[in-house]
Amino acid sequence: MADRGLDLEPSLNALNSLILGRPLAVVAAFLAVTVLLTGGLGMIETVEDQSDAFSEDIDAQEALDAVNEEFGATFGDSEESTQLLQESQNALSKPALLRSLAIIERTNERAELRLTDATGPATIIAQQLDPDAEGYAAQRRAISRASETELRTAVRQSADRPGFQALVSEDFNRQTASAGASITVLTHSFPPQGDNLQEVQLGVKEITERSDGDIRVFGLGITNSETANVIGDSLGIVMPAVLGLILLFLIVAYRDPIDLVLGLVALLLTLLWTFGFIGYAGIPFDQNMISVPILLLAVGIDFGIHIVNRYREEKIHGFDVREAMTITNSQLAVAFAIVTVTTVFGFGANLTSNFQPTRNFAIVASVGIIFTFLIFSFFLPAAKIIADRNRERFNVPSFGSAPLATEESILGRILPASATISKRAPIALLLLFLVISGGAAAYGQGVDRSFEQEDFLPPEDLPDYIEGLPEPFAPSEYTAAGSINFIEDNFAAGNDDQITMYIEGPFTRDAALESVYRTTRDPPDTYLTTDNRAETTSIITVINDYADRDPEFAALVARNDRDGNGVPDRNLEQIYDALESSPAADRTDEYLTEDRRAIRVEFAVESDASQGEITADSREYAEEFRAAATPTGTIVVFQAVTDLIFQSAFQSLFVAIGLTGIFLVGVYWLLERKPLLGVVNVFPILVTVAVLLATMRVLGLSLNAVTATILSITVGVGVAYSVHMTHRFIDEYTAGKSTDESLKITLQGTGGALTGSMLTTSIGTGALVLAISPILGQFGLLMAVSVFYSFVAAIVVFPSTAYIWARYDQGGSLRDWLWERTNSTPQFASQDE
Repeated sequence: MADRGLDLEPSLNALNSLILGRPLAVVAAFLAVTVLLTGGLGMIETVEDQSDAFSEDIDAQEALDAVNEEFGATFGDSEESTQLLQESQNALSKPALLRSLAIIERTNERAELRLTDATGPATIIAQQLDPDAEGYAAQRRAISRASETELRTAVRQSADRPGFQALVSEDFNRQTASAGASITVLTHSFPPQGDNLQEVQLGVKEITERSDGDIRVFGLGITNSETANVIGDSLGIVMPAVLGLILLFLIVAYRDPIDLVLGLVALLLTLLWTFGFIGYAGIPFDQNMISVPILLLAVGIDFGIHIVNRYREEKIHGFDVREAMTITNSQLAVAFAIVTVTTVFGFGANLTSNFQPTRNFAIVASVGIIFTFLIFSFFLPAAKIIADRNRERFNVPSFGSAPLATEESILGRILPASATISKRAPIALLLLFLVISGGAAAYGQGVDRSFEQEDFLPPEDLPDYIEGLPEPFAPSEYTAAGSINFIEDNFAAGNDDQITMYIEGPFTRDAALESVYRTTRDPPDTYLTTDNRAETTSIITVINDYADRDPEFAALVARNDRDGNGVPDRNLEQIYDALESSPAADRTDEYLTEDRRAIRVEFAVESDASQGEITADSREYAEEFRAAATPTGTIVVFQAVTDLIFQSAFQSLFVAIGLTGIFLVGVYWLLERKPLLGVVNVFPILVTVAVLLATMRVLGLSLNAVTATILSITVGVGVAYSVHMTHRFIDEYTAGKSTDESLKITLQGTGGALTGSMLTTSIGTGALVLAISPILGQFGLLMAVSVFYSFVAAIVVFPSTAYIWARYDQGGSLRDWLWERTNSTPQFASQDE
């Protein structure tokens, strides 16, 4: 007799004895563990600024951190800023300017808001009207007393001051002294280790909301607050919807109230165990984690439907409760183990990611899948035995106890059709699938990729069905995305639209600053310009600003400016000494290092230019400086993250496919001495991934911080469909049934269970589109699509590969078989043919 491989029957019998012999003890043990793990729920912490976690250990971020540390005071108070965004028919009119100054004044009166400076059109125009108006009350009086003519003149004069036009919208009209919008920057000073920016900005927001007018507050604290809120709000909306949809489809799939309750209890235990683990492990809960319970529900539903459906198949044959569950567990235990390992490979492959949030997701999802396996392989069968024994004891009727797909059902007649088609031309179909997947993969390589802070924020306008939700489902107020859009729509340089160029000197040589100034002419197209020169802020800006305020210093600069362009080109040490002993000393430290060997130059860039274009231009532009120049800043950092996201996505995909393929080849060799079954098992999922990638490009969805995990997750979740098909097929095939009969039984029995699992899972995960965060909605849509594609591949692609494998396994020549298929209609009905 041929070697069938490793005999697992003794181990499976021992497992069945444990589960079926002492079901009450098994259920009690699992409930005890549940109580223990539930203690971790209160330890879960959420993440506020998730974008920071993705930029950790990025070279560009480390360079930016080094620049920020090198320039300015290392010790002492730290500074943060808040932006007041004002939109009006004329943001430079007297009423608008007075409203802005009133908010600044009220903010200054509250010591806990730690205001140290305010710079905006109102403060600049007030000082133009009255140079002695240092206090905000004095500035408000200066504007209040000015006539309309004096005010227009002051606006025109202020327009020539450095930085003014960056604070007014692009529709600024010097002649009419008008602009549709303005920005005022409030600077707050915090003691070391005492930054409570979120509380400060919420305090400023409270002041503006009590004021009449058209001013909104924006800043990092507001953004962090809303990022934290979006997690709770999304869970509060998504989870009830998901559970409701899952409940609806489980009712259809189980059609029996007792089975339904058992399935739901098993799913609840899975979630409690996983969330308890998150708390005990100290892993922060971020937006990536919202998808974890959805994925676990997907796999748990798959396991539950398979157990109940197979159990019902055996009950139809006349077996009692224990016998039916013994056969069910014996047949499904190996399949569940294989699915669990391959799913862990799919999720765990994200451990190779460069990003800590993605690695955290991989850990939690992998541990959760193991919990799912334990609960559905031990707890659910034991609970099912207890329930059915008591059902028989108390004569409780059963409802809808038939399997999902029988020969008489519509589903039972439709599903085997793919085998009938595949039997006629399996190799032609296989080649067709190869062409489709190859073309899809090539097309999908052009999928968009992105990483922006807005990815983690709700859209400016929430859908009406979300806005209209009653408490406790009503969402919080979200303004950050609207503020970002407002800045980008109205101002040439949007929020964080600047490049920091770190230039190494030394900068004490006579022509050092002149050389930098000459290079700012004819910058790249993505840089903002004035008179064909880049708009910059640097030590040159500090020199010019202080020269405008101090005649003595202006004379010093003029004496050392040989070409009269405002940039000193000799005796720079003397210029720096004068600055460092002046009120401009703090600003000097921001742009010139203490040893005067390097400077920092900030370039304003186009708000509508892409990160990739700006980064490429900046790296090329850096080569034009005589001194060594290194571009950095948020844009460069985010582009580096974007590149790594793309790299990590495919790296995780290849790891997932490689580990899954090796494992499946090995496990089928070990169990059946048929290693090529592993290839048969993997092929449908390769088609799925390729088509999914192409679908992302067609739909205009990008690989971002969350969706980048979808490729390896598709391997983990999708391979379960082909594993169930392969395992059921080989069970029937090695029992002596023909290839045709084995496929028919597989497609009717397992295919029926997969249909119920697919519908429940795809619609359940698709409910993520209801999430407030667009990035989660995209993930939910892709997850639903990937589950559907995995199901279709298992039903349509698998039969053709099974026919080809069976011919090979029977020792026949594929060439001879093809000749037979084209010249006759032989019956490919038995293994011994």
